[in-house]
Amino acid sequence: MTSIIRNAAVGVALASLAIGSAASAATSDSADVTAEILTALSVDVDPTDDTLDFGTIADGGITGPTDLVVDTTGTRTSCGTNLVCAGTTDAPTFNVTGLGGTLVDVSFVNATETLNHVGVVPVGLASTLTASTFATSLAGNQVTLDAAGLGSFTVGGTLTVYPLQAPGVYTGSLTVQVAYN
Repeated sequence: MTSIIRNAAVGVALASLAIGSAASAATSDSADVTAEILTALSVDVDPTDDTLDFGTIADGGITGPTDLVVDTTGTRTSCGTNLVCAGTTDAPTFNVTGLGGTLVDVSFVNATETLNHVGVVPVGLASTLTASTFATSLAGNQVTLDAAGLGSFTVGGTLTVYPLQAPGVYTGSLTVQVAYN
C-alpha cells in the first residue's frame, strides 16, 4: 500500500511539474484595433441641369434600330443614318458630397434604361426608346472629393431609335450610384 501511495505521490508531482512548465511557457502580445467612420456619401442631380436631352429626332427612313449619341459635355456627337437630329441637347450634372480628399467610384444602376411614350400610341407604332452606353466625364468613373468634400460630373449616353417610332415625347430616368473606393 505504501508503494501505491508513493507512486501516486510521484505521479502527482510529475503532473504538477508538467502543468507548471506549460503555464510558464505561455506568452502574449497585443495589437491595436482601429476603425474609421466615413462621412455619409450622397449624390444629387443638379436641379438646374437634370436632364440627359437627346434633342428632337425625325425618322428619315430608318430600317432598323439606329443610334444617336450625346457626350458628357451635352454635345450631340453622332446622329445615325436616316435620322434627322435637331434641337437642344444636354448632359445632366451630378454633385457628390462626402469626406474631403477621398476617392469615390461612380457607376450606373442599370446598363440600359427604357424611355416610354407619353400619351396614346397609335396602333402599329413603337412606344419605347432605349438609352444606354452611359458615360461620365470622370477618368475611370472616379472622382476625388475636394477639401470641402465636394465633387461633380456629367453624364452622356446613346439613344436607340426604332423604325415606326410613335411621334411624341418619351421619358425615363437613369440612376447613378456612388461608393467610397
